[in-house]
Amino acid sequence: MTSPLGKRCNIRGRYTECMKGLSPAELKILKRLNTPIKIQDFLDTLPTNFEHGGETCFSPRKVLRERKAHCMEGAMLAALALRVHGHKPWVLDLKVASSEDDHVVTPFTIKGYWGAISKTNHVLVRYRDPIYRTLRELVMSYFHEYTDTKGKKVLRWYSKPLDLSRFDSQGWMTSEEDVFYIPQYLDTIRHYPLITKSQDKLLRPADRMELKIGAMLEWKSERKRNV
Repeated sequence: MTSPLGKRCNIRGRYTECMKGLSPAELKILKRLNTPIKIQDFLDTLPTNFEHGGETCFSPRKVLRERKAHCMEGAMLAALALRVHGHKPWVLDLKVASSEDDHVVTPFTIKGYWGAISKTNHVLVRYRDPIYRTLRELVMSYFHEYTDTKGKKVLRWYSKPLDLSRFDSQGWMTSEEDVFYIPQYLDTIRHYPLITKSQDKLLRPADRMELKIGAMLEWKSERKRNV
């Protein structure tokens, strides 16, 4: 059967072997999430993980059990869902030039066009439809909305897509321990600049209405998490 995502990657033997660690209940959920839209809709039902007990980096198994996620955790779960349907389990880092948190999304391609799945508590840095011709074009779709609390546009770099299958030997999909080694590695790989220093000086801060919209949160908590 043809995947709704289009042509499968030629990795069936490898990912089938890796899926053996997932329980029947986990696979049932993941097999149901057979399009990026379904994956995004599922992530949107999960409350934000505000990490009240300390920083976490849940594996996809723990996200499914705890029923909450922040952006990195959501990105890994989305990558696994794509993998179950025969596609590369990629994550992509969006790096900022301030104390604001970076954001991590799950990129995918359909018929040669890029889109992204995004677990976020904010209004604007969310799902992107697969309409972008290049990865850079996809990332630039987040540029104007990605601001700090004072309205400064802070998105500056993006990573190449990281294939999470490189961590299979460490059990990233089903680990009962936090998988901090993934965001730590993601932070070290090559990142590409989005704008020049001269362009930075020309940026207009977000206006009052943009700040008002940007301050809206989907899930409420006593402790604020930026993305």
